[in-house]
Amino acid sequence: MDIETDDGRSGLGRNLTYGLLEHLGRQIVTGAFTDAAFPTEADLSLEHGVSRSVTREAVKMLTAKGLLSARPRQGTSVQPVATWNLFDADVLRWLLERKFSPELLKQFNELRAAIEPAAAALAAQAADARGLALIEAGFARMVAAEDGKDDGLNADIAFHLAILRASGNPFFAQFRDLVATALRTSIKFTNRIVGRTADLAAHGAVKDAIVARDPARAHHAMAAIIGDVMQVIATEQADHGG
Repeated sequence: MDIETDDGRSGLGRNLTYGLLEHLGRQIVTGAFTDAAFPTEADLSLEHGVSRSVTREAVKMLTAKGLLSARPRQGTSVQPVATWNLFDADVLRWLLERKFSPELLKQFNELRAAIEPAAAALAAQAADARGLALIEAGFARMVAAEDGKDDGLNADIAFHLAILRASGNPFFAQFRDLVATALRTSIKFTNRIVGRTADLAAHGAVKDAIVARDPARAHHAMAAIIGDVMQVIATEQADHGG
């Protein structure tokens, strides 16, 4: 990959390729090109003060994320949302930042409901000593956060990611970046509505079930956490007309 650093003129940051990727990705997701053709590589290079190789690499990365399509003699065009890779952490982050959407959060938590309880049940069966230690450490961070000794948001995310890892299933572990990205928005949203940070007792129930090697109880406890989130989102949608 051809990565250039900024000389201070482009405004894209030190890493020009990723700076341009971030800028164009946000523009695409926010609809900047809904009624306009996507610029040519030459126009993008001129506008942002970067080389053609940097522009080409950023466009290639956006194409891999499903946001763009480049065809010979047809140029580069923005793709419909249906083709976007929603499992890509950048795409999901841009979507969540585009316009706060309880509907999108509901859909994400529906995915969580299909994955995390199963991962908790697997962790209760398969977690090794390191996996259990990471779960214990994540919960300890959540306890510390209650006393202002850690960041509550990061601690909560660390707990959930530890369970995905401890499941022993590499496919679940691959959801790590996706879950971390969306959880950051989801937790902020639910905490703002309910006026508190994560329910320690509920998370402790998941931890205890995993440590006790009780898959059914671990599954139920994790499903209860996500169910509470879904209820908060449903109430907010009802109160504000969707």
